This record gives sequence, structure tokens and C-alpha cells, in this order.
Amino acid sequence: MISSNDFRNGISIELEGDLLTIVEFLHVKPGKGQAFVRTKMKSLITGNTLEKTFKAGEKVPRAHIEKKSMQYLYPSDDMYVFMDNDSYEQYNISKENMGDALRWLKDGATMDILMHETRIIGVEAPAHIELKITHTEPGFKGDTAQGGNKPATVETGATIQVPLFVEIGDRVLVDTRSGEYLRRV
Repeated sequence: MISSNDFRNGISIELEGDLLTIVEFLHVKPGKGQAFVRTKMKSLITGNTLEKTFKAGEKVPRAHIEKKSMQYLYPSDDMYVFMDNDSYEQYNISKENMGDALRWLKDGATMDILMHETRIIGVEAPAHIELKITHTEPGFKGDTAQGGNKPATVETGATIQVPLFVEIGDRVLVDTRSGEYLRRV
């Protein structure tokens, strides 16, 4: 159990049969009446957001989410097959559970699989990933009317904004949380 006074961004709780991660929280101490904690949470199962107010000090069950490092092997129908790096067991993960990590999925990529008890609830890509540029328009010297960036497609199929000097075949480091170009490798 965790007290609502200990809420922080990223903490996972169980509430009404759902697994929720706290996205935002605000401790409120009104001049009159009891203090409370206003939260905005995201369901790890459905992806829906929920706003709920808790009394200060109210206890809720904490969800124990385990992260396992697994390597992507291959697609199978509408599933993606991953292998546990420790036990070499293979897991089929649905497209819905892949979430945003699907944008950064390439052969042999290692990703964190989020599990609650024995159920897979999500996939997290590493914070930074090295990708090859497969398509982009040539950048012309002095063409900075659009801030010096141009769209580029990487080997996973995702489109990112890159500086004008980046060309097809270049390897770049991308922040998977924001989808931003970091640097050329």
C-alpha cells in the first residue's frame, strides 16, 4: 500500500481493477477543510486517462510492474515475437501492447517489456536509439526558411525532423520519448 501523500510521477497503482500510472499530481491544502491530492493517471491496460482526487493520507495498493529486457526477433501475423535475454523464452506481444515503441522497432532491438504478475502490459523502447536514414530530400546550402530542418524517414519507417546536412545512409541518434534527432553517429 502507498499513501496518497507519497504520490510521484511514474508511480503505478491498482485502482478498481485497473493498473494506473500517475502522470500528474498536485497536493492541495485549502485554507478550510482537509488536504487532498488531485491526480491525473493513465491506464496501463487501456491507455485512457483518468482524473481522480484522493484524501490526504488515503492508502491505495501499489502495482508492482516488472521490467524485463527482451530482444525483438520477428513479426508473426499480428503479433511481435520477443525473446527473454535471461531465460531465452519467447513471448508473443500484440500490436496494442507495443504502443509507441512500434515506431522504433527494428530487427534485434532490445526493449523493456512491462509485466504485471505474468501478463504483458506494455513495451518501452530505450531512451535513445541509433537508426539509419532511408529517405530524405537533399538539403540545399542556405535553405533555412524552415528553421534548418527537413523530414527524414528512418529504417523503422518513422519520420523525424533532421538538420539539412543529414543525407540518406547516415546513422543518427534519436530520442525515442520525443522523436527528436539528437546527433549524427
